[in-house]
Amino acid sequence: MTNSSHLPECVLSIVSFSTLQVFNAKTAELLSHHQVEIKQSFPKEGWVEEDPREILQSVYECMERTCEKLTQLNIDISNIKAIGVTNQRETTLVWDKETGEPLYNAIVWLDLRTQSTVERLINKTPGRNKNHLKTGLPISTYFSAVKLRWLVDNVLEVHEAVQSHRAMFGTIDSWLIWCLTGGRNGGVHCTDVTNASRTMLFNIHTMDWDPELCKYFDIPMEILPKVRSSSEIYGLMCLGDQSAALVGQMCFQDGHAKNTAGLIALLSLSFQPVMSDHGLLTTVAYKLGRDKPAYYALEGSVAIAGAVVQWLKDNLGIVQSSVEIENLAAAVGTSYGCYFVPAFSGLYAPYWEPSARGIICGLTQFTNRSHLAFAALEAVCFQTREILDAMNQDSGIPLTQLQVDGGMTSNRLLMQLQADILCIPVVKPSMPETTALGAAMAAGAAEGVSVWSLKPEDLTAVTCEKFEPQINPEGARTVLICFHGSCGTN
Repeated sequence: MTNSSHLPECVLSIVSFSTLQVFNAKTAELLSHHQVEIKQSFPKEGWVEEDPREILQSVYECMERTCEKLTQLNIDISNIKAIGVTNQRETTLVWDKETGEPLYNAIVWLDLRTQSTVERLINKTPGRNKNHLKTGLPISTYFSAVKLRWLVDNVLEVHEAVQSHRAMFGTIDSWLIWCLTGGRNGGVHCTDVTNASRTMLFNIHTMDWDPELCKYFDIPMEILPKVRSSSEIYGLMCLGDQSAALVGQMCFQDGHAKNTAGLIALLSLSFQPVMSDHGLLTTVAYKLGRDKPAYYALEGSVAIAGAVVQWLKDNLGIVQSSVEIENLAAAVGTSYGCYFVPAFSGLYAPYWEPSARGIICGLTQFTNRSHLAFAALEAVCFQTREILDAMNQDSGIPLTQLQVDGGMTSNRLLMQLQADILCIPVVKPSMPETTALGAAMAAGAAEGVSVWSLKPEDLTAVTCEKFEPQINPEGARTVLICFHGSCGTN
């Protein structure tokens, strides 16, 4: 039991889709948590949606269950000093500010319904150049502006709400903050710079919505949330999921990089954005205070990484759990020449090829499900290697190690494969959910809360496990060339 009278201040972190965690602001110890699964629907091929009401209800349920657990631990919930929100950044929704009701399901970042819109926009640009220097992003189905454009063009309720000035647009952070701060009774309609920077409507140089970009996508600026820093009081704190993990991994210096289970890799840079020549995104890493400077990062996004395991389980039925894939792969220790490119939703960084599709090649009569399991894990690592190679070229800062987080880090075979294929150490923290920790840190460090110091000398050392490479660089290069051949790239 914990004596509440001696308990340090706590910070609560909401991770939408949907986990709530409470941290000790002095030690970064995880005190309690609760998680609720969010269902995804697939109305058509390539479409991915979630119910905004279910997302909100899951947050309420997580709050209630977590507070019950804290009470059972004799922890006074009044010791919670701040709430931080972190979310998948590009998932898009529109709601009615008068009724408080969503006007359509949230369109998830992975959704491909806007591919024809993207092609039309690219064809209009000089030289079919898909890169926007103002945004640091390529024109892609991944980002929010084209999803919002689709909603306005194809959902009558959204179109009418925009015309009658009732519509509010936001990513999931905006929806949660608006609802949790009063909703139609004075709720705060805002987002932070990291989420805004993923819309294709935000100018990463001026750090504000860009009128020319809004005109280009024909989006009325009045429906956009107010952009704030990632660490200040405005009802709730918020930080895009990968930026939160960057903070949680304490990547506060040039050349620090982190990877979330093969899905996203970010390289922390400095005050000036570096535009990529090698297929990466230039994004806002964080802005930790209203009057603090913004930091930028290079980012590589992979459409499918951990979802490969889910696909093997649900679509092929060759595994029953994520634990089983590690055991299967470890049993053979090789893919036996089998390569898996999980381009189910096209290829993201560094190729940005939405028409690409998945492939499994190198099959022989000897190939079995264990080899497929090993090839799936290798695919996650190969995609990360491609992104980090591009980062090294763009930044000129050779990476000496990679910090990792996320659920897939529990797979020790995957961590060792990643170290072998990258030829650098992979560092895994003892608490893998650094996204939630980062949101809590940003919330606790906000001016007016100030229960969490982000000064390097005050940061709590996190226990880590390091995986050292066990094959030589030439061997890693050989298998990477084979994977490139499977992708159809050089």
